[in-house]
Amino acid sequence: MRAPLPVSIQRGSGTPLSVQLATQVRELLSSGGLDADVRLPSSRALAAELSVARAVVEQAYDQLLAEGWVTTKRGAGTFVADVGATRLGHPRRGTRPARRNRPTEVIRLDTGTPWVDPGQEAGWRRAWRDMAAAPVPRGYPDSSGLPELRWEIARYVARTRGVVCEPDDVMITSGTTHALGLVLSAIDPGAVAMEDPGYRAAVATVTQSGRRCHDVPVDAEGIDVGALARLPADVRAIYVTPAHQHPLGMTMSAPRRIALLAEARRREALVFEDDYDSEFRYDVAPLPALAQLGREQVVYVGTASKMVQPGLRIGWMVCDPDLLATIADQRTARHDQPPWPVQRALLSMLREGHVDKLVRSARRVYAERGRQVTELLAPFGQIRGSVAGMYVTLALPAEAASRVRADCRAAGFDVPSLADYGRTSKLSGLVIGFGGVTDVELERALETLEASLRRHSG
Repeated sequence: MRAPLPVSIQRGSGTPLSVQLATQVRELLSSGGLDADVRLPSSRALAAELSVARAVVEQAYDQLLAEGWVTTKRGAGTFVADVGATRLGHPRRGTRPARRNRPTEVIRLDTGTPWVDPGQEAGWRRAWRDMAAAPVPRGYPDSSGLPELRWEIARYVARTRGVVCEPDDVMITSGTTHALGLVLSAIDPGAVAMEDPGYRAAVATVTQSGRRCHDVPVDAEGIDVGALARLPADVRAIYVTPAHQHPLGMTMSAPRRIALLAEARRREALVFEDDYDSEFRYDVAPLPALAQLGREQVVYVGTASKMVQPGLRIGWMVCDPDLLATIADQRTARHDQPPWPVQRALLSMLREGHVDKLVRSARRVYAERGRQVTELLAPFGQIRGSVAGMYVTLALPAEAASRVRADCRAAGFDVPSLADYGRTSKLSGLVIGFGGVTDVELERALETLEASLRRHSG
């Protein structure tokens, strides 16, 4: 017997059609909404019913087959697999489900989830097909990363950020905090100076390594080097986000960069440059990376999370080869090799220009969304820093920020509080991310923000 599928397609949602279809069918199967061994509609029939291309249904069925939700029988079709929905905590069809209050989905306007152009899906698929066709290595990958990928990264950072380096100066990591942890494990004991307010995951990485954090305030030009100079002599590393300070958004000025490097030399400390979203400067060209001014002192770190997809968990760092050799030895001892399939896929994305296409399309979207968000928020408070990347920071009194955030939460939107990024700083406001949402979600969120700000500001 063929089972009807109560599914629908929303073409304007921003989610690929095949993903929408696979998600809805998966929910039906996991809830016991379809019995085992029931035949699903053919790809041709379901495509006609939904008015989509047959390839959309085939991709959804292929995904469900790979996950084990369905099976195929030659010449007979696609059938529901016996996944034992009751073992998942879901009742079989025909039993009375337990009544429960399902949590309302909250849409996060965070600073780290990027917008990914659905029109670039073909490049994503090509990269993974290329990975699947490549010879599988016999042993563990090089602890520093695939030599071919390190070569491509060296070319990329030289072209986009002015960081001229050799492949031996590059190490592949699992992202920014992983790189920070690797560096901290390889340098002398001591404290780390951190921007305040600043990137919370970096602070957590430092404290969990057993090192002390020294908070350093930031001003309109970046980290306050005068305050940095007054810290105790135990500072061994200085963490900064000079291209786009996180979360206030200013760019570190050229004089401040020179002063920072001079202070680092005086202390014999490393500067950890987190260059997390410099690709998305859309008012003027970004200043060259800090590493361009002081390669011997700076550990330069980049990530594919904002350009491609956070779930890849892959990034890179560029620094002194002796330090990299020490870190590579430690990684080898721990079997901390970066996953080969992800490296190979990123290599293909870089070679084929897929990363550049993603950056160009996202930059256009961020420029328009940044303008839209800034124009709406500007009458209610001070916009902190320059508008770049995928978020806007609005300074507000603490009480107003708290009330607006509560209104947004009640409407289904989670807007980060600026106060949560600080430790000793007393800044307050909201940090509105606009990358990981659809146009419709952003429009609804801005309507909620504007209405709440009118009630609580002034």
